[in-house]
Amino acid sequence: MKTMKQLSKLQSALFLIGGLMMVIGAGCFAFGFVYPKLMMVTCWIFLLGTVLFSVIQAMQIYEGTNIVIKRLKKIQVFADIFFVLAGISMVDTVYGFFRSLFENYETYITYFYNKWVVLLLVAAILELYTTHRISHELRKE
Repeated sequence: MKTMKQLSKLQSALFLIGGLMMVIGAGCFAFGFVYPKLMMVTCWIFLLGTVLFSVIQAMQIYEGTNIVIKRLKKIQVFADIFFVLAGISMVDTVYGFFRSLFENYETYITYFYNKWVVLLLVAAILELYTTHRISHELRKE
């Protein structure tokens, strides 16, 4: 019976650092109105954390035959994509990289600006669900 591929100590450390960077980046960004210049740095911290977290999590593959766990790992990939998109959206909220892609400023504000919160919420819900279900399924094996 095969299970999840174990991460090396370095990979585990990078995974934890990525998660910590996500929490610090999102927390400091959410309260960035107190120190607006801080937001210029914390958005990049969050984005780097999402990339570290997502890449390392994708490296932890399931080597078994349980279809439920395979499906949950695929859902987890979507959560990782939403984490990275939330980071990109957070950076855009500060720097406005994608503003030129919209007809006018109102459309940009309506459909894209500051939508990192929604992406992060979807990613967090998917991550919580899949993590809980995968650990439950692995215990059953």
